Amino acid sequence: MTSSVFSAERLLFERATSAPDAIPTVFAFPNEYGVGITSLGYQVVWATLAMRSDVQVSRLFTDTREQLPRTPELVGFSMSWELDYVNILNLLESLTIPIRANFRGDRDPIVFGGGPVLTANPEPFADFFDVILLGDGENLLGNFIEAYKEVRNADRQTQLKALAQVPGVYVPSLYEVEYHPSNGTIKSIQPTSTEIPSTLHKQTYRGNILSASTVVTEKAAWENIYMVEVVRSCPEMCRFCLASYLTLPFRTASLESSLIPAIEKGLSVTNRLGFLGASVTQHPEFETLLDYISQPKYDDVRLSIASVRTNTVTVQLAQTLAKRDTKSLTIAVESGSEKVRRIVNKKLQNDEIVQAAINAKAGGLSGLKLYGMVGIPGEEPEDLDATVAMMRELKKAAPGLRLTLGCSTFVPKAHTPFQWFGVNPQAEKRLQFLQKQFKPKGIDFRPESYNWSIIQTLLSRGDRRLSEMLELTRTFGDSLGSYKRAFKQLKGKIPDLDFYVHANWSTEQILPWNHLQGPLPQSTLLKHLGDATTL
Repeated sequence: MTSSVFSAERLLFERATSAPDAIPTVFAFPNEYGVGITSLGYQVVWATLAMRSDVQVSRLFTDTREQLPRTPELVGFSMSWELDYVNILNLLESLTIPIRANFRGDRDPIVFGGGPVLTANPEPFADFFDVILLGDGENLLGNFIEAYKEVRNADRQTQLKALAQVPGVYVPSLYEVEYHPSNGTIKSIQPTSTEIPSTLHKQTYRGNILSASTVVTEKAAWENIYMVEVVRSCPEMCRFCLASYLTLPFRTASLESSLIPAIEKGLSVTNRLGFLGASVTQHPEFETLLDYISQPKYDDVRLSIASVRTNTVTVQLAQTLAKRDTKSLTIAVESGSEKVRRIVNKKLQNDEIVQAAINAKAGGLSGLKLYGMVGIPGEEPEDLDATVAMMRELKKAAPGLRLTLGCSTFVPKAHTPFQWFGVNPQAEKRLQFLQKQFKPKGIDFRPESYNWSIIQTLLSRGDRRLSEMLELTRTFGDSLGSYKRAFKQLKGKIPDLDFYVHANWSTEQILPWNHLQGPLPQSTLLKHLGDATTL
């Protein structure tokens, strides 16, 4: 294992000196170092642990690791992508830790996990974790460590029961799931004893000092970038959108006490800056932030901005970005059909999209990337024609601007109003139709894999019965074929692929994550669903 990647790091925090009785901890990202170190969530949790004298933390990636403790007490994983579960199982094996939580004994570490995938729906992965942290790490992580210290020398069962009392700390083994044998739906989800809470609430940090990079390195996938979280969540609440619904309410970083100090700190070690957030340009003081970064002393700064709201693309924004070495902007439009945008609650008119393209070109940008989707509930073939017409109109309105349309298939996500819908089986044909329309028009069309959307849906809507299938697919080679092969092998033991992926679920049935409360209660999600389906 090489340590050269670690020597290239410039840290923006001070590591604490570990106390003699510090908790030996491994904190892993189940992917390569270059990918993991670009995750702001991973960076911040690692730094938070490293700044504690009562924790001795070592990092682990699939391709490199720091010196690991011989007998770790805690092993944590930050999970950002569903398919990284394979690497979690591989890394547990490499540490000689049993893959399944129920095979671990008092001498094995407590295996915990967090991140967007596990906060949304941990159930397909529940059997592999002792503990899952639901929500924002700011307060949750410290509360978890303090609770663990109280029962550090107790037996495993005592430890787990004590940790389950901490708000947002989910211990899957302390909950039993029963299924209806007739149709495979869930009959009940109950705690195994009265001292365990029957419902867990995702933890939400409500402060106005948001995250920023704790390390800058040339070895990151985004080389030498310093990331600043400008906003958290999104006020738009598109009805399919996990990034909005799961992370509500919309929070903005304070300009004076969060953003400016963070930017100054970061620019002392690099000239590459990334503004992160689902809707960065909706920060109430975004123009002031742009003015700040437009000062002559920052002339050599390269600025990247995550997706921006379409009607906030001004000529000034485009000029500032063009000056800062940004070539293109990204906007999410979902569809060229105003009807489909109303269904998903995308408050956007076609003329605003056209204006964004005109402004991007006028401000000196060379490209505009749009994100679209097919298979949205209620979408008809004529809505695809509207998307084709919209792209042609953009090409005409801003000649010379390089247009890219990235297009995915609608995937239902837990804790959103569209969690009850399945994937439209026509979606693959619809992607092919768009491909055929755009190829001769000089529009760069980039469809996401339909098959990957199927697997994503399986994991985003799955329940605990999938754990055996996930172990099988890993041994079969982790391709689409291996999932089909695993379902075939488990026929009769678990529902079929269609049940998880294509079926529209009843709003009456118990969902796999019913005991895990997101920001909005089910009654509100049902109201939002009603608003979408009555259009």
